[in-house]
Amino acid sequence: MPSKKSARLAALTVAAVCSAASTVAITAPAHADSVRIHDVQGSTRISPYAGKQVTDVAGIVTGVRTYGSSRGFWIQDAAPDDNPATSEGVFVFTSSIPKVAVGDSVLVSGTVSEYVPGGASSGNQSLTEITKPTVTVVAGGNAVPAAKVIDAKSVPAAYSPQGDTAAAGSINGLTLQPAKYALDYYESLEGENVQVADTRVVGATDPYTELWVTVKPWEHRNRRGGTVYGTYDSQNTGRLQIQSLGKPADFPVANVGDVLKGATAGPLDYNQFGGYTLVAGQIGTLNSAGLERETTQKQSRGELAVATYNVENLDPSDATFEEHASAIVNNLKSPDVVSLEEIQDNNGATNDGTVAADATMTKLTEAIVAAGGPKYDWRSIDPVNNADGGEPGGNIRQVFLFNPERVSFTDRAGGDATTAAGVTSVRGKAALTVSPGRIDPANAAFTNSRKPLVGEFVFRGKTVFVIANHLNSKGGDQGLTAQYQPPTRSSEVQRHAQATAIHSFVKDILDTQKSADVIALGDINDFEFSDTVDILEGDGALWSAIKSLPKSERYSYVYQGNAQTLDQILVSPSIRRSCDFEYDSVHINSEFNDQISDHDPQVLRFRP
Repeated sequence: MPSKKSARLAALTVAAVCSAASTVAITAPAHADSVRIHDVQGSTRISPYAGKQVTDVAGIVTGVRTYGSSRGFWIQDAAPDDNPATSEGVFVFTSSIPKVAVGDSVLVSGTVSEYVPGGASSGNQSLTEITKPTVTVVAGGNAVPAAKVIDAKSVPAAYSPQGDTAAAGSINGLTLQPAKYALDYYESLEGENVQVADTRVVGATDPYTELWVTVKPWEHRNRRGGTVYGTYDSQNTGRLQIQSLGKPADFPVANVGDVLKGATAGPLDYNQFGGYTLVAGQIGTLNSAGLERETTQKQSRGELAVATYNVENLDPSDATFEEHASAIVNNLKSPDVVSLEEIQDNNGATNDGTVAADATMTKLTEAIVAAGGPKYDWRSIDPVNNADGGEPGGNIRQVFLFNPERVSFTDRAGGDATTAAGVTSVRGKAALTVSPGRIDPANAAFTNSRKPLVGEFVFRGKTVFVIANHLNSKGGDQGLTAQYQPPTRSSEVQRHAQATAIHSFVKDILDTQKSADVIALGDINDFEFSDTVDILEGDGALWSAIKSLPKSERYSYVYQGNAQTLDQILVSPSIRRSCDFEYDSVHINSEFNDQISDHDPQVLRFRP
């Protein structure tokens, strides 16, 4: 999955497609036959007036946005119709800072537009707007229409209707059924003043002054207060994004499990970073749940501890080395082997051809020693410049970090960025042709993506094969609130091909030595119930050990309020069948607003 930070920064460079100038005039009230807001919104997702001019649309201003690329204000009809499918609110896009205030009674003339946040290629739903407006203020100081309450009773359990096959799976043209489907319910409130109360935070406050709450307290709840994403067919309908119309400094700094006590109210918007969003003019009081970072158990003398940790584009210019070192030493208890993902080269995003990462790794290993940990050694292979995806110039790669006092690395010369590692038999046992090596680097499945790193380790005289992975991200997939239902997951095509190549390599090892201990771990960028993992597990070659945990504990990443599994450790039959292993998803990042990575590390302890 792409970094939430990089995805957001890239999107913020794109200005809104609607440019407009707004004018304010004082004239007579609306004509009796004027178009009303519910007429503009209509009973589907697309306005019947899209692309047309409307005149003197009446409403009360419920919120004003003076910042960003989407400046404007929301209006709501104080005299709603009796159709629950037609929203009584709409956004007026002004481009410049609006010259209206909350409580103004206004008449708006302009062009009705269906704006798709993120562009048409994103597959997102559109937001009905009135653009290029002329605004007439009739009177100020009016009462704002009462906020409609969104709660566990009002949000349906079913997530979305099936898309119209005649419209390539789009739900845009379907008549809204707000009593039946959650997405229809939210759409029927688009632009209206809404309210949630006493809601639990399920996605921590991020750098963009946003958080996620749930209005369904028991919907797939886990013990730490999150909402777990367990299958494609079981969406968490109670999730809602919260932004603020106020000052960023006044926005609550929340972790998962905290509660916004009292009312949080404002217009219901739709954006590309999560869909339906309550843009709050009023925010509840934050009650902290006191969530603490987890610490795993220390491995015993006879146990091998293997971990995976995505350190999110770590390079020497970062200020997080001490914190990452402390996490490895104190929270992970100094595993014997750590697969690190997203280690960048020596000058990070500087795009000058540098590919070596020895400065990055030296800084990290020294920080670990300073934190009281072991003097780790490391192995990796420098990629071809800009050939492995990620941030241009950053040259991210996987790195094996290992404690030489506990485990040894078997070096077999010849591995480089373009040489494929193979499997051979040495005295009846499987061995790699190169170690460290890369799996099938010329395979088109790994074009512009990270190549798997494989190495041989020896613990107490027994060989363990470890494959460090960082599969193709979910970038480009349609969002859960897309107009296409079910959404298309286009990134799976490459990820499935990658999983096939990795599975084939594991089979080569097991065909050579049936009892071999093999671990494939890392940022799989897919769920434990996904087809990607099914391919990796094919014919029993591997098994995702996070499935040894209760379903409520299976997560390593929180995205749009969904606690989900992306980071995994898969094991061969010899490890699984021994039943002598322990698995831990160590929650130190994903649930916190002050995270040093957006991923939680995973630890496996077993006896080879």
